[in-house]
Amino acid sequence: MNVFFIGLTNGAVYGLVALGYTLVYGILQLINFAHGDVFALSGLVAFSVLSGKFLGITSDDSMVIIIGALLLCLILTMPLFAVGNALIELVAYRRLRTAPRLAPLITAVGVSFIVQNVGLAVYDVEFYGATELLPRSNAIEIGSFAYQWNKLIVLLIVVPLLVSLTWFVRSTRQGKAMRATAQDKDASAMMGINVNRTISVTFALAGALAAAAGLLFLLQFNMRYDTGFQLGLFAFTAAVLGGIGNLSGAVLGATIIGLIEAFNEGLRWGHPLDGAWFFPDVGAPSDWTRAVIFGILIAILVFRPEGLLGERTAEGT
Repeated sequence: MNVFFIGLTNGAVYGLVALGYTLVYGILQLINFAHGDVFALSGLVAFSVLSGKFLGITSDDSMVIIIGALLLCLILTMPLFAVGNALIELVAYRRLRTAPRLAPLITAVGVSFIVQNVGLAVYDVEFYGATELLPRSNAIEIGSFAYQWNKLIVLLIVVPLLVSLTWFVRSTRQGKAMRATAQDKDASAMMGINVNRTISVTFALAGALAAAAGLLFLLQFNMRYDTGFQLGLFAFTAAVLGGIGNLSGAVLGATIIGLIEAFNEGLRWGHPLDGAWFFPDVGAPSDWTRAVIFGILIAILVFRPEGLLGERTAEGT
């Protein structure tokens, strides 16, 4: 049971990153490989906000101050990376919408290297973490089952974000414009929808979700400039597994990936662990975890490319 909830917590973080992939793919049919690196850079920026001369939060501060600092960090980093991601779309992708699909794909890889090297130039190769800020005492304890506060707070942040995103996409005018643009950009433009603005809003939402995931990951594990590469691949696998372009599918896929990782690492070490990214003697998911997850990616692409919750289209049949 402990391992299950560790996987659920990790899957919640993966889900925020996977939603960024699926939002962009749903509207542009573009796999934005830079998204994982935006996530990693946002986590490093969150570390700078929380530590040092800006806020200088430590574990000695009261819980009220720590929670207030985390909320302030979200308020600062989510709009910052929303704007940054929208600028990436404006500069790198907008002129390539009508180009052959290989051109934006190569551009996405190039943007990924640019963002990653910005993180390397600013933060070097050191690992950064804020795992000591949240208490690791038990919030829920039933028999042998224990769920710590540092994990519960992750769910308390992720669930409202997911609910807010679902409401935005399904109920707001801009959300309806996003869904219409995803179905047919030309018809949407003929009906008066500003397609450029809608796509920019989509990238901004993806950037904001990446920033939230970066902070939550920082609170659970250590990270550095290249953390987003592998975690981005995990999140992309989750999006494909659930049905890329499907928001519910991205969350489902991320949950499955998180559980696979947790059970594989838990069985490997013989006891429940705090996720696979923060072990001093491991440092990253094991080779078996990577093999299983990417094996799932290959199997899904071969046998059910539309994903678990996706639907076959005329183009895909």
